Amino acid sequence: MQNLKKSSKEIHNETIRAAGKWKDGTFQEIFDDWKWILHYSVRYRWTIFFYTFLGTVSTSLGLLSSIAGKYLIDIVTGYQMNKAGMIFGVMAGSFAVSLILNGGISRIMVKLNTNISNDIRADLFEQILDVSWLELSKYQNGDMLSRFNQDIETVGSNAVSWLPAVVIAFYHFLATFLVLFYYDKVMAGIALGSAPFVVLMSQFMMKKQRDCQKKVREMSSRMMTFEAETFYNMDMIKSLGISLHCSTCLKKLQEQYRKITLDYNLFSIKTKAVLSVLGMAVQFTAFGYCLFRLWTHAITYGTMTLFLQQRNSLSGAFQNLVSIIPSFLNSSVSAHRLRELTELPKEIHSIQNQKDLFLTKGGLEVRLENVTFSYTKGKQVFRESDFCACPGEIVALVGTSGEGKTTLLRLILGLIEPDTGKAILKAQDGTEQKLNADTRVCFSYVPQGNTLLAGSIAENLSIAKEGAAREEMKTALEMACAWEFVKKLPEGLETKLGERGKGLSEGQSQRIAIARALLRNAPVILLDEATSALDEETEKKLLKNILEKAPEKTCIVTTHRPGVLRLCRRVYRVEDGKIAEMSDLGEERK
Repeated sequence: MQNLKKSSKEIHNETIRAAGKWKDGTFQEIFDDWKWILHYSVRYRWTIFFYTFLGTVSTSLGLLSSIAGKYLIDIVTGYQMNKAGMIFGVMAGSFAVSLILNGGISRIMVKLNTNISNDIRADLFEQILDVSWLELSKYQNGDMLSRFNQDIETVGSNAVSWLPAVVIAFYHFLATFLVLFYYDKVMAGIALGSAPFVVLMSQFMMKKQRDCQKKVREMSSRMMTFEAETFYNMDMIKSLGISLHCSTCLKKLQEQYRKITLDYNLFSIKTKAVLSVLGMAVQFTAFGYCLFRLWTHAITYGTMTLFLQQRNSLSGAFQNLVSIIPSFLNSSVSAHRLRELTELPKEIHSIQNQKDLFLTKGGLEVRLENVTFSYTKGKQVFRESDFCACPGEIVALVGTSGEGKTTLLRLILGLIEPDTGKAILKAQDGTEQKLNADTRVCFSYVPQGNTLLAGSIAENLSIAKEGAAREEMKTALEMACAWEFVKKLPEGLETKLGERGKGLSEGQSQRIAIARALLRNAPVILLDEATSALDEETEKKLLKNILEKAPEKTCIVTTHRPGVLRLCRRVYRVEDGKIAEMSDLGEERK
């Protein structure tokens, strides 16, 4: 009795451990992933219900057609001739209705897949745009594109089809089994013979399939990242003559992808071979049983045909149920990768009415007080630093590359937050607002590099101010010293540009980008090496235009040119982890 009690206790403990493993392991992850997927599916629950209903009706008609086929065979072999007309009508009617239903099912499925994929893509896009810049910067562009395209398509296609597929496959399996059971209980049992083994095999395959799908997705992301970076930096690759090196790198990635895919393929072949041998054994058993029943005149030829046909159908229905598992797991992997993005920390929002801040009279002062910041713990970019830029002045940031000038602009834009200290916008009436995602509306920012998009010059400008009039665009282009060359282009503002401003010189592209920032008409202008491709005279003229035509604006520039420094009210040097105002600017302004 003591041993029996001990054994029961051990069983109880094992049950608790198993439940814990379910909760904390793979199964819990799959459950959470599908919970996320189904919250999109539920939006179309009635359409999905109708689709499932049509699927079960189509399955029923298929069974009805098979039974009618049995009687037709019996008619041919000399039985029940009086029912020939009725049976032919049933088969013709089943075929016609099935044809219509299958067309309707296909149409509904395409609509649902498209709608849910669009829903997920729109929601994810909106959420990604609101993710903390620091967190988002940890992901490579190729990986993001892979998730945003391949993973969304995978989830979208299975979010709709998975549950109806389970219901329809289960209904098909159950209905087929009942038909066999009605005609012959032993035959039904033989047809079901492989089911327990298939269930055990599916449990064994589940983790293997999920792990493989995860590896395949990760490798696909790595290849897409490499390809995107290669195409983006094509000029550099050609100029350095490293095309062969890039090809070699891609082939190495492809080889890794091939190995993962083939390893999984070998595993699938082995498991399918085992299942096929088992299926063949069941098929021969069923065939032998049917021959015996036919030899003893217990069944007709039509009944034998029905048995063999439905035996295959039952096996197929059961395997359809099991085959849903790979797509189920595939969707889980993709959903997990998408959820990872949606669960990233969001940007900080703290302003109720951004428009009021944007329209503040008298301009805005940008101020950092005693700021310390580091991207990673223990590696400070700034420590206890101050900075100030006021309306009506140009303030310059100088310093060697990599010291933190762009990081300072990110702090000002609210893309990152200081570890300690205060980063604020200050209005002329003394009110202060902490720099964050919402204060970004007050800035016109021109980053380093070419930021023009494929499209016309007018389309590129209107990004900053939707619905801007042509006269407003012309004024902004004049301030940016760009109108002189734009008006000489064959189509003027409607001149089409390629990706990254292809069709213009680097200096022309920079001036268009600056004009776009000026068209936004924000209180603060940030120029991060935005005039590096301009000659000194054009650069000075552009900055003077800003001072004269927008006297209330605060302008912050990062530059290395002495000519710019002569126009600046203050110059800050970023060096050795400090932002310090330079008191003696004589040498810098020479």
